[in-house]
Amino acid sequence: MQNVIAINDAGRQGIIAGQATSDEMLLESIAAGGRTAMHTLYSRHNVRIYRFVLRIVRDTTTAEDLVSQVFLDVWRTANQFEGRSQVSTWLLSIARFKALTALRQRKHEEIDQDDVLEIADEADTPEASLDRSNTSAILRACVAKLSPAHREIINLVYYHEKSVEEVGQIIGIPQSTVKTRMFYARKQLADLLKGAGVDTLAA
Repeated sequence: MQNVIAINDAGRQGIIAGQATSDEMLLESIAAGGRTAMHTLYSRHNVRIYRFVLRIVRDTTTAEDLVSQVFLDVWRTANQFEGRSQVSTWLLSIARFKALTALRQRKHEEIDQDDVLEIADEADTPEASLDRSNTSAILRACVAKLSPAHREIINLVYYHEKSVEEVGQIIGIPQSTVKTRMFYARKQLADLLKGAGVDTLAA
């Protein structure tokens, strides 16, 4: 029996070390106290989580701190993952909750449409205007001008490649609401792109 356990442990370590290890398998190991698995999961997802959180809080120091908090939660609650969604979706749900909580704790946490437009205008520096043919830069600037709710939808669907169902799970809204927001977000984005002279992206 001890030999079987030893073989299983060795095999499990070998699996964790492999690149093909699924996120679900990593979480199982993390729930059992596997630090190697925790390091692997962090290495695999920390950049994605950081970029996602940064788009919400718009502060690098806060974003870095929140990423640490997210993975600390994962370490503590890995056994609570029920497999109803992808691990990446679960991680983004935790990250979103923490990011919104951080915003509420700020003295000026309420980011309305005027604030978003002001932020976008500040980002439109002379350097950014030198090459207006750079469609990806124009796209980012236009996305920044969307309302927070619409920007979040575009962010999750296009940058994080999440399905309507997964977006609903992350944000905590019905799929029908996701589709409605997606429709208006795309319409608004198309108008912004057209105004920026990028008709090819409007479709």
